[in-house]
Amino acid sequence: MKNKFKHLALGIALLAMLHPVSAQKKHHTVDQKAINSITEKSYKNHILQLSSDDFMGRKPFTKGDTLATNYIAEQFKKLGLKPGNGNSYFQEVPMVEITSTPNVSLSLKSSQDELTLQNLSDYVVTSRRLQEQVELKNTELVFVGFGIVAPEYQWNDYQDLDIKGKTVVVMVNDPGHYDQSLFKGDTMTYYGRWTYKYEEAARQGAAGVMIIHQTKAASYGWNVIRTGWGNAPQMDLDHVSDPNKYAQVEGWLSTESTSKLFKLAGYDDSLLEKAKKRGFKAVPLGVKTNFKVSNKIKRSKSNNVIARLEGKSRQAENIIYTAHWDHLGIGEPVHGDSIYNGAIDNAAGVAALFEIAKAFKAAKKAPERSIVFLAVTSEEDGLLGSDYYVRNPIFPLKTTVANINMDAFSAAGATKDISIVGKGQSEMDDYAQRSALKFGRYTKAEGNPSSGGFYRSDHFNFAKVGVPALYAGSGSDYIEQDTSIIAQRKKALEGRYHAVNDEVIPEWNFEGMLADIRLFFDIGYTLSQEDIFPKWKEKSEFKEISEKR
Repeated sequence: MKNKFKHLALGIALLAMLHPVSAQKKHHTVDQKAINSITEKSYKNHILQLSSDDFMGRKPFTKGDTLATNYIAEQFKKLGLKPGNGNSYFQEVPMVEITSTPNVSLSLKSSQDELTLQNLSDYVVTSRRLQEQVELKNTELVFVGFGIVAPEYQWNDYQDLDIKGKTVVVMVNDPGHYDQSLFKGDTMTYYGRWTYKYEEAARQGAAGVMIIHQTKAASYGWNVIRTGWGNAPQMDLDHVSDPNKYAQVEGWLSTESTSKLFKLAGYDDSLLEKAKKRGFKAVPLGVKTNFKVSNKIKRSKSNNVIARLEGKSRQAENIIYTAHWDHLGIGEPVHGDSIYNGAIDNAAGVAALFEIAKAFKAAKKAPERSIVFLAVTSEEDGLLGSDYYVRNPIFPLKTTVANINMDAFSAAGATKDISIVGKGQSEMDDYAQRSALKFGRYTKAEGNPSSGGFYRSDHFNFAKVGVPALYAGSGSDYIEQDTSIIAQRKKALEGRYHAVNDEVIPEWNFEGMLADIRLFFDIGYTLSQEDIFPKWKEKSEFKEISEKR
């Protein structure tokens, strides 16, 4: 552990050179007492508890939901934090669980031939309509490229297209993934996210929408689709007041199935290449199919768990730390194991809330602003808990200073660098850089911006309402010089995303995880002693929203 701070003096000196006035007058040094309160023993114990089989994968609406939320509330209380919602540590989130059972097989028919696809292996289909039976008869398939309408990028895949009653087939990601001159190049925009594809198809009046899965463009394999969209229940906020919010059916096609579909329609995969070019026109495929989905609907409530440490002089101003507590529950058995424990994703993030709370309580100087610790539900089902919070904020958004989100930590080892997801969006990047210097570290942009990471965790919902948000983690510049050790750890950690083996294993190294937690504490602590609000940067799409807060 002693290597943690060996660059501290150098970092502070460098900070002073870069910011000679502010370093002396405005920005505190590291509070060593607070930092030392963050320990591996307690952090690891919380992860082991939350990711144990006893918690049944922490799926909302299950016993694991109750166990997890009660455990979190109990830890907040033990830490001496006040309830964040009046006299309660809970914020009820009205939700609906929909278990969709689609066709066992899907028959696609052209005027010349027929193709049969198998559920789960070739496609998945669900419906978020709040009705027990959803059926599309002889719906025509139309390939609409990326399925994007983006006037600011001069792109409209739905131009002059009437797709009412039809099913659109769309590509994942956005054109910038393939052509650096388009959109934001390597950095995925929200137009590339699967959530947007479904939303836009519904706005256009499509009866159904099928997204073409490609591992690199999606940044995850078909196993994630099969697990997340297969026969597993789908969660959503209860949208009874807006029954037509979604298309009737939503799903995914595998890469191989897409090639077969194009061949049936008289095309080949070059159609995908054409769709990557500006000016592409949608292609009716001359193929029809029937979708039939049976829905089992269950209404209930899950909970966000929220606690607060009141500031000394500016209590009304809040810095919110978030981490989602939910995972995938119990699913298909893999080698005899069916519990999706979610240790990295995201018991590690929730446990970090406790460690950061300990640090604030131990700090020599109490925060001037209030610190909110928010463990949100149902991130895995579409960032639902954080979505509900920003729609129903307990603390006014206009006095919410910033959001620092923690979702999955690296167990491969400590790094000199901090990778900021969506770097360049707000001044929270500058706070991260300032704190990193104190620990002898530096910041950089994420390594795979085309994955759309900025739109894939709970900070995004805060960004959408104008609250500057930070999502970051360990980089790739490892302090450990023996590359074979790092390689061994990485190999041991491979293939655990949304898998039953996301558990604490002996190969975990906690050095980097603790270093990141200490950094996140320092960022929030710095903000807590100031009276300014971080701003969005000029080129951020969230700047205008922020100014209306």
